[in-house]
Amino acid sequence: MTARIGRLKERMLSEPRYASIEQAKIITKTYQANEEKPRIIQRALALKAALEQMEIRVEPEELIVGNRTAGVRYGMVFPESGSSWVDREFETLPTRPQDRFQVREEDIRCFREEIKPYWEGKSLEDVLRARYGEELDQIAKVVKINQKDHAQGHICPDCARWLKMGPAALREEAHERLENADGQEADFYRSVALVMEGAATFMGRYHDLMEELAGQEQDLKLQESMRTVAENCLNLSKRPAETFHEAVQSIWFLFVILHMESNASSFSPGRMDSYLEPYYNRDIEAGTLDQEKALEIIECLWLKFNQIVYLRNANSAKFFAGFPIGFNIVTGGQDEKGNDFVNDLSFLFLKAQEHLGLPQPNLSVRLHPGTGEEFLKAAIRVVAKGSGMPQFFNDNAVIPALEELGIDEKDARDYAVVGCVELTTQGNNLGWSDAAMFNLNKALELTLTGGKCLLTGAKLGPDYGDLTTYDTYEELEAVLKRYLDEYMDRMVKACEVVEKAHMELLPSPFLSAVIDDCMEKGMDVTAGGARYNLSGIQMIQVANLADSLAALKKLVFDEKRIGREELLRALEHNFEGDEVLRATLLNKAPKYGNDVEWVDRLGAKWAEYFKERLSHYTNYRGGRYHTGMYTVSAHVPMGENVGAGPDGRLAGTPLADGGMSPVYGRDISGPTAVLNSVARLDRNLTSNGGLLNMKFLPEFFRTETGIDKFAAFLRTFVDLEIPHIQFNVVRREDLIAARENPEQYRGLTIRVAGYTAYFTELADELQQEIIARTSYTDI
Repeated sequence: MTARIGRLKERMLSEPRYASIEQAKIITKTYQANEEKPRIIQRALALKAALEQMEIRVEPEELIVGNRTAGVRYGMVFPESGSSWVDREFETLPTRPQDRFQVREEDIRCFREEIKPYWEGKSLEDVLRARYGEELDQIAKVVKINQKDHAQGHICPDCARWLKMGPAALREEAHERLENADGQEADFYRSVALVMEGAATFMGRYHDLMEELAGQEQDLKLQESMRTVAENCLNLSKRPAETFHEAVQSIWFLFVILHMESNASSFSPGRMDSYLEPYYNRDIEAGTLDQEKALEIIECLWLKFNQIVYLRNANSAKFFAGFPIGFNIVTGGQDEKGNDFVNDLSFLFLKAQEHLGLPQPNLSVRLHPGTGEEFLKAAIRVVAKGSGMPQFFNDNAVIPALEELGIDEKDARDYAVVGCVELTTQGNNLGWSDAAMFNLNKALELTLTGGKCLLTGAKLGPDYGDLTTYDTYEELEAVLKRYLDEYMDRMVKACEVVEKAHMELLPSPFLSAVIDDCMEKGMDVTAGGARYNLSGIQMIQVANLADSLAALKKLVFDEKRIGREELLRALEHNFEGDEVLRATLLNKAPKYGNDVEWVDRLGAKWAEYFKERLSHYTNYRGGRYHTGMYTVSAHVPMGENVGAGPDGRLAGTPLADGGMSPVYGRDISGPTAVLNSVARLDRNLTSNGGLLNMKFLPEFFRTETGIDKFAAFLRTFVDLEIPHIQFNVVRREDLIAARENPEQYRGLTIRVAGYTAYFTELADELQQEIIARTSYTDI
């Protein structure tokens, strides 16, 4: 890592994190001045104004510039999507348990006097609350509906198209299409032209600022570097990228502006080693670039990926803890003909992660049977560094699962990842992969209690009987099915209400311009303009469900070792006074993750039922629903909503992490047994993404033999057609020390779920759950 990168990294990490209302003020004033215009024009004008007026800042040593605020890692108040929650929580942002932000008293005053009054009843949050708030609250213990107070992210734009055109050509295309358009199509093209004009101005402003600072710089070498960066920005405001340095800068501008338009998480660059390759090769061949310089440019981009975070409300921060903004970059995999695809950039991306060890970008490696040994071992050596990256995806599992959804073979082979582990095609898909999270274990709880919440005693659903009334295990399963059906129906209706509100209130012309088919159709991406229109639902958590059903089947119904009345009473009292019964549940029934086929099949059976039934629904944009198995950090708050379980889990404690992972501490038969259990979950269950978390001790990677064994382990992962795997490489003692002395471990990163976060920035409950995960010393 160069001295330049080291200094920039240290400066970035030392900056305080604030909540910002600057763009909120600009948005509000723009709407007030244009109340008679269509919403898509209002949105375009608001973004254009922000691009022209927001305060900007550069560091003289930066090779890649741009941010949506002058401050680093500032959280944006975004009134179009939500302001009521900000009003409730503004003063608590610096002290809340998770994802804290400093606040300025003058910002709170300005927000309450100038911003909040205008947006009351108009924001996405308020409109959804008025239209469907009561129903959303009623289903919340079983189903968490997402995207209720922020715009849609979780998308991979057409980065290659952006690089080939740039804002100037996209604006020209919009003007040309406008000539033959009317009505809503005309409004769409006008909005695209407006935002592209703003984008060009935004780039030009960075040229002006860097040029001004270069004129004041005494160091001639640094002055030359600054003028190169300034010239890149000016060129990009007028024409497409031509050099590698320009291309990387252009990509960063694209993502900054996407975040300014929507203030959403998980806009992802996709397969950067593919679409940046022509620019890299051209400059290498011309002698204007070498690998060392290319790596420094890449590492400057990596630093920028860490300078945007997302301000969530306190409840949402529990589900998405540690600022998982989700800049997911995919490297490796296959080309469109099925051949192995790796190039110099693939290795340079790994090297950048090895040097920096930061949470962003979320670096992903695609594996397949033809993956070369050199690239595989290079990735493993980066894993061994302990940053939780890269994570691994399996082409053998992912590509067929996407094709089963109706995605073309070419697009499926070119798949990328957004956010944590959510699967997507590149540049042509609004996958809405974070539509909702369905708590399977709460549905089981209602099955056992006759529709009552074990935590509160409240009636949440109809009484179809309880554990004491089922004479057979099959009767229990029949009632579980009824609860799943009922809540799935209610979930889909809620998702439709949310999608409709996004379409009305949060059209996204800038995003639409870089999603294939939107420009051809003259249709915004939120209205169904993309080629593919999917909605993804997460099933949470199959591991706990399998363990609970296994204990019920074996100990209660088959062996009758535990009485039905006895178990229900123990669950109602959280096993207080029933410690022996709890120990029996924990130790006398086999657990998922230990290669016990009948247990694994219990979880798979209900996941398959959920997936198959969900496939019959159509979302509001006319696309399909499909399933995933990942949690972000939702296994902690969703566990807080579930009472004591037949698996022996205590009330309110976390569910299994990951999504396909065993319950922490219950996988006692080694990592290969875990793979065999997870392999029994059909690959088509995770077309929206699946997540397997594992933890190894650093000592395992210290010898070449350890590296070789790990490579063989990953080859087995590919052969078993498991879609995803990721690793923490850390000692338990280091995590405990970090809890006790956070200032000394400020840079310690950990894999939470499908993303990496700073361990010391996580709430206490999540830290404890990570420490409790099983650690492996061998394979």
